[in-house]
Amino acid sequence: MSASTGTLYIVSAPSGAGKTSLVKALLDAQPQVRVSVSHTTRPMRPGEVDGVNYHFVSREEFLQRLEHNEFLEHAEVFGNLYGTSQRWVEQTLEEGYDLILEIDWQGAQQVRRLMPQAKSIFILPPTQEALRQRLTNRGQDSDEVIEKRMQEAVSEMTHFVEYDYLVINDDFAHALIDLQAIFRANQLLQTSQQQRFQHLLEQLLA
Repeated sequence: MSASTGTLYIVSAPSGAGKTSLVKALLDAQPQVRVSVSHTTRPMRPGEVDGVNYHFVSREEFLQRLEHNEFLEHAEVFGNLYGTSQRWVEQTLEEGYDLILEIDWQGAQQVRRLMPQAKSIFILPPTQEALRQRLTNRGQDSDEVIEKRMQEAVSEMTHFVEYDYLVINDDFAHALIDLQAIFRANQLLQTSQQQRFQHLLEQLLA
């Protein structure tokens, strides 16, 4: 077990801003970072794995867990329930891993109330046109659905002011460098380094 406690990060973005791709690239580059696996009642999509992409549960089981206050945050999106296990989050941080919660602004507000020490990052697209293009290029949705997602995205983006950090995903490589810089800077905070190098500091100051 690590001598230092990990940092909890909230990462939010409108659909199509590139959050999932950026977080995946960050995880590949930084082995001490984990991403939270949410519980959800939505059906599993092709290629998804239970326990990897989500913990897929019935609505009945989700509501039971909710009743027992097992979730750090929860939300209903497009009729499906999503939630983050509080116990798992606390265990992962105690083991010294930095942990990412990929949640929306509503979930972020819930987490900040319970864990005010969490750092929060909002990812924005460079323009509305770029966001629309990314949603269209997925080839999954009708024009009507894309229009609805665009309206929701604009509404979501107004909440960027509630976050500690802002990353503009114009160029993917640059956005990834910005994201990595946030994590590295927080790992170098005096309080974090003091926990990590307690033995060394004791020797230096003896």
